[in-house]
Amino acid sequence: MATYSRIAVVQQMKETGIVPVFYHSDTQTCKEILKACYDGGARVFEFTNRGDFAHEVFGELVKYAVKELPGMMLGVGSVIDAGTSALYLQLGTNFIVSPLVNAEMAKTCNRRKVAWMPGCGSVTEINYAEELGAEVVKIFPGSQVGGPSFVKAVKGPLPWASIMPTGGVSPTKENLQEWFSAGVHCVGIGSKLFIKNEDGKFDLQKVQAKVEEAINIVESLR
Repeated sequence: MATYSRIAVVQQMKETGIVPVFYHSDTQTCKEILKACYDGGARVFEFTNRGDFAHEVFGELVKYAVKELPGMMLGVGSVIDAGTSALYLQLGTNFIVSPLVNAEMAKTCNRRKVAWMPGCGSVTEINYAEELGAEVVKIFPGSQVGGPSFVKAVKGPLPWASIMPTGGVSPTKENLQEWFSAGVHCVGIGSKLFIKNEDGKFDLQKVQAKVEEAINIVESLR
């Protein structure tokens, strides 16, 4: 079962501001990236449900985080149905992120009091997701849906909405300032955090530094 309550996850997302989003089929690589993000200050991390046996990798990551990374809230993204949600709940996910709104997923997560963060692209979808119990809604793909201006517009009729854009977010001061000035709850950032060497391997020191830099930028903007 989840280690952290959905309210604790939502609060931590807001406090840190940055949610790294990552997938790799190799378990050891995932552990190294997770540790680098942790050392950089991240306390919420989204593992993408992508590829065969992704759930097996995630199960090992959960065990590793519980044992070695106290305070790390590990969750899963790109989940689109209730059955897959149940699978990850059994593996101990602390939250589930989806690119879409699915009422059966909401029910499955709500029964376990686990945070469910559906992907929305309109005020109607955001309102419906909140009716289903979503504390945080994801806008995806963030830049294609409308970027920071979309978030600002949504906050007019729905000032209580907690929005997390993923897609089109960069760990730069200019980009983060646009999103946080618009009123986001937090942002999800993928490949732009995960710097590689010339040989194609991840540079863990640079990943740690980039995560730390992004979190510091968010702190400076508040």
